[in-house]
Amino acid sequence: MPKSSPIHAAGAVLWRRPPYGGALEIAVIHRPRYDDWSLPKGKLKRGESAAEAAVREVAEETGMACVLGPELPPCRYLVGARPKEVRYWVAEAAGGEFVPGREVDRMRWLPPAMARLRLTHDRDRPLLDAALRTLSGIV
Repeated sequence: MPKSSPIHAAGAVLWRRPPYGGALEIAVIHRPRYDDWSLPKGKLKRGESAAEAAVREVAEETGMACVLGPELPPCRYLVGARPKEVRYWVAEAAGGEFVPGREVDRMRWLPPAMARLRLTHDRDRPLLDAALRTLSGIV
């Protein structure tokens, strides 16, 4: 049986300082197709780098422009029988506005502890933890 080609995707742990000041917040998105809360991510397009895909996917799913920071450890898992690797970055929101759509119908800015609880998939929590460790040296 031939080996399935891997799925390559990219995304970000998107963060901001609230407009009124205070502690940082993390963006989590709701995907109605899967009825889950996750971090923004998506598949790479042909010829696109992972960093370009991360910026594009953040914009498409959250409406936010972002500035990529340090790269986080990749996340690897199976989708059906196909291996999937998602490369993530810490990314600061740089303006924009969320508009609900078919792929993502809700977005919430949450304090890190609440974001951690809202995430549906266990595999997203270590990414959030790694992002927070990285941000503790930046913010």
